[in-house]
Amino acid sequence: MKRYGFLLIMFFLVRGVMAQPDTPVDQWTGKTILLIGAHPDDDTYSQGTLAMLQEHGNEVYIVTLTTGNVGTQDTTLSMTDLALIRRQEELAALKVLGIPADHYINLGYDDGMLEYQNKKEIVAGLVRQIRKIRPDVLFAFDPGKGCQRWHKADHRSASYLAADAARAAMWPLLFQGQITQEGLKAYMVPAYMLYDCDSADINTWVDISAYADRKIEAMSKYVSQWSSGWYKYTGPTLSPEEEKQVKERLAQRIMKKNGKAMEGFRYYKGLPDNIGR
Repeated sequence: MKRYGFLLIMFFLVRGVMAQPDTPVDQWTGKTILLIGAHPDDDTYSQGTLAMLQEHGNEVYIVTLTTGNVGTQDTTLSMTDLALIRRQEELAALKVLGIPADHYINLGYDDGMLEYQNKKEIVAGLVRQIRKIRPDVLFAFDPGKGCQRWHKADHRSASYLAADAARAAMWPLLFQGQITQEGLKAYMVPAYMLYDCDSADINTWVDISAYADRKIEAMSKYVSQWSSGWYKYTGPTLSPEEEKQVKERLAQRIMKKNGKAMEGFRYYKGLPDNIGR
């Protein structure tokens, strides 16, 4: 009996270690990819992988929940000003990655306020996008494996909203008006690439060495976030000296494994009910 218990434990441990895509991520082609984030720039966790996937013949879509209209220390900017700036920064970054502008969808909620919004309304909006786009793989903040993953407020909300929407999208009697009135169909997302996860839960590493420079270039487009523009925004163009400094700092943010630029994810395949198990 003890031997059986030991073998059962080993089975689940091995299964956890082997929980990786059947086909390596760098060989994916012909897939539809959807990333759900809280803010314009949350795709930076995955931009090397997204650039690779786009270049390899996959279709990449980005859905952002907020306009990012609060994320600044420059009090001369209005919320409307900042929302417009951050939209242009996101579109500029996606252009570097090769992702079409019309593959960017922003649901328009206020930055920093997701947890106070109508959850049903947000989930309905995400379900609509999932049913329209019908992704083969959903990228989202990791809500946690076995226990809750701590994220700052909007990221925390986005992680659960994405998981809840993935679950709701598969049930034809949930948000039924989308089916009876809009012609959409229920859809189950088959696989997930969860980012910003606990390091112990990463089970899939993607070598982005060939895309690291492109990722740095894309990240540098968020002038209002990662430059002196955070304190005093003077426009989307940095001086050559500051641009060099910003790119050097951004290069240090890229994870390294065995000397290679990498992005790490918790890959999960199966029913959305079990994302956290």
